[in-house]
Order: sequence, then C-alpha cells, then structure tokens
Amino acid sequence: MLLDAASLYFRAFYGVPTSITAPDGTPINAVRGFLDMVSTLVTRYQPARLVACLDEDWRPAWRVALVPSYKEHRLAEVGGDPTVEEVPDQLAPQVPVLLEVLAAVGIATAGAPHYEADDVIGTLATRGPGPVDVVTGDRDLFQLVDDDRGVRVLYTGRGVAKLEELDAPAVRAKYGIEPSQYADFATLRGDPSDGLPGVAGIGEKTAAGLLGRWGDLAGLMAAVDAKAQALPATHWRKLDAAREYLAVAPDVVKVAREAPIPEVIDELPDAPVDPERVAALAERWGLESAVGRLEKALAG
Repeated sequence: MLLDAASLYFRAFYGVPTSITAPDGTPINAVRGFLDMVSTLVTRYQPARLVACLDEDWRPAWRVALVPSYKEHRLAEVGGDPTVEEVPDQLAPQVPVLLEVLAAVGIATAGAPHYEADDVIGTLATRGPGPVDVVTGDRDLFQLVDDDRGVRVLYTGRGVAKLEELDAPAVRAKYGIEPSQYADFATLRGDPSDGLPGVAGIGEKTAAGLLGRWGDLAGLMAAVDAKAQALPATHWRKLDAAREYLAVAPDVVKVAREAPIPEVIDELPDAPVDPERVAALAERWGLESAVGRLEKALAG
C-alpha cells in the first residue's frame, strides 16, 4: 500500500476540527486524522507492506521549466522566497510531528530530491511486486492502474470511509479511456488544480473521444499534421493552436517511474518498533486514542 501522504494530511487537516489540540493547545488535528486514516486502511485492506510517500519537491523545477504555470497558483511568497507552497499556518508544524510518530511506529516513508510524491508512488509501484494499492486524492495517479500487475487506486475523493476502488474497468467506466491513456487525457483536458491549461475548448468527453479514435497524443498530433479527414476542422484548429503546450505538457503530467529512491524497508510491523518513543509522543501531543487505534489495527 502506497500512501500519497500530503494528499492525506491535507484532507485530514480540513476534515478534522482544529479544536483537536495537544495539551498545550497546539492544533494536532491533521496528525490525528492521518493516523486514523491509516488505522482504517490497515484494518480494511490488511497490507503486508506500507509506505507513506512524501513530496521532497512539491513543484520540481524541471516541470516548471516545461509548463511555467504548473502549480503557480499555490505559491506563497515566504520570506522573499517564491518557491514555497502555501500551507495553512496550523498545518505546517504538524507535518514533522506526524513523521516522527510514523518513524517511531515503524511505518516506512520515502521521498526523492526534485520529485513529487506522485513520482515516488509511480517508481515504487513499478519497481515492486504486485498487488499494489495506491491511496490518493490525486486523479493523475489513475495512470498507474494496471490490472495485469495488480495496481489499483483507492481514491479518497469522498473520504477514506467512502473510498473508490479503481481498476481498469472502473477507469474505463468513469472516463471512457484506458488507464494508459490517462496522462494524455489529462494533458488535453487540463487541470486547474495543477495550473495546467489544457487545450482550449477540449473537455473530458472530447478528449476521451479523440483518444478513442487516435489512440494517444502522438497519434492525434500525427492526424493534425496530416490534416486527417476524420478529424473535425474545429478540433484541428484547437489542437493546432496548442502545439507548443502539447509538445511539453505530457512530460509534466506523466508520473516518473524511475525516481532515485533507495531501497525501502516497507514491511508493516504488528506493533510499534519503538514503543517508549510512541508512548512519549502520544502523551506529548495528546494522541493516545489515535495511537491506540493504530496499534490495534497493526496487531490485527
């Protein structure tokens, strides 16, 4: 099981009231929510291995060089540094606490310099044996779904309690495309949440239809170059006008499969590896109930 950690702790922060605090009054809602999510996932799916995948670089320079608008709207100029992601003031201090708790419990984490959590997930899902469950609220990871290797996405769009289990038939039913076409589909459609403009006038249905006819973006652009008769003139004009964007955006949308990640010891323990440290952290941050639920899930 591969967790998109930032996706989950942001969801936890907004889903659990900030009135949930440590004994000193510090908000601890994101940590408690994240631990409860892990408890639910472990109890329901009983993974033998689990990794919380991290954003070492939430907006890699190599992606920005290709599409300058990539995640630009999420920038928060902090101390004159326009490269910092805008994170709620009450969430940022909770992330180190969460990582410390995970380390004491013995839950593996992984990241890679200059790569996002998506790329870490893509690399580990490709590198390791299946089956693999990817837990995320990011639709871009639908491109990793692979029934032959047993890779599916547990999508948290409606919360962990109402996970959507997406295999290839589910992706086809949802979008009318194969998982392998999802990156090209997202490139065409665009994604405002990532600052990807897409092709003006090409929405989900049109993008799916074009890929259904031409297979992939390369085939579609070959049809544009050839002014293929089967390609409606209105679509030809839109695609032709977006050539510059379409030449670079796929490399931004595609999840890396070869990020430089050291070997990860990812076996899920059946009890905390450092119980004294876990107990101390639980007391310090008022996490006794959440930690207790996690210990019970691990033991089960």
